[in-house]
Amino acid sequence: MRHLPHIGFTLALLLGLTGCPPTYPKCESDEHCKEKGEVCVQGQCQECATSDQCKTGFVCETNKCVPKPECTGDSACGDGKKCSKGKCVVDAQSCEADDDCPSGYGCTAGRCQPVSSQPVSCTSFEAVRFGFNDYALTSDTQSALAQYADCIKKGTLRFTLEGHADERGTEEFNMVLSQKRAAAVRKYLVDLGVTGGAIDTIGYGENKPVVSGSNEDAWARNRRVEFRKR
Repeated sequence: MRHLPHIGFTLALLLGLTGCPPTYPKCESDEHCKEKGEVCVQGQCQECATSDQCKTGFVCETNKCVPKPECTGDSACGDGKKCSKGKCVVDAQSCEADDDCPSGYGCTAGRCQPVSSQPVSCTSFEAVRFGFNDYALTSDTQSALAQYADCIKKGTLRFTLEGHADERGTEEFNMVLSQKRAAAVRKYLVDLGVTGGAIDTIGYGENKPVVSGSNEDAWARNRRVEFRKR
C-alpha cells in the first residue's frame, strides 16, 4: 500500500510527458487541423493562412478563403465599365447614340441600357446564367423571366429550379451559393405572379457541372439555374 502513491505519481508523470492533442479548434501544429482540412494559425485551426491554400479564384482574408476581386480599379474593367465592390459593372453612362455604349447596350432615353432580349419559347426554358460569386439577376435575365412567368401562368407548368455553381471555392460555399441562385429566380417569378406551389428549388453546388474544364468558358456555363419540369 505504501507504494501506491509512488505508482500514481509515475502514471501522472507519464501522461503529462505524453500529452493529449489540443481540443479543436485549438492546435499546436497543422497536423491537429488536418482532419478538418484546415491549418494551424496562432494556436487556432483556420481555413487558410495564405492565399496559396485556397482554390483558384479565391484569396485568403482574415484566415478565410473568399472570392478574388475581379478588379481593384476602373482601369481593369475596360471601356464602358467601372469597378464597384470588386466587380466590373457597366457604367450607366450618358449617351446620344448606340455607338456611345459598350457592346450589348443601346442608348435609351440618354442612358446606356441593355439591349432587349429576344422573345422566349414556352416549350423550352433556357438556363439562367450568373456572374462569378453572384446570385443577382441581370436586366436581360429579368426580361426573360418575365416571359417565362407569362408562360407558367397561362399553362399548368410546374418546375424545380436547380441551382449550380462552378468548381471554385469550398463545397460548402458553393452549395449555399447554388441555393441562393435558385431562390433568387423563384422569388422573381413569384413577384411576377407565379404561384409559389408551381416552383420548387434545390441547390447542387459544384456537383453537377454541365461541362468539364477549369477555364472561364466552363465556369461561366456551370454557373446556372436550370428549369426541370415536374
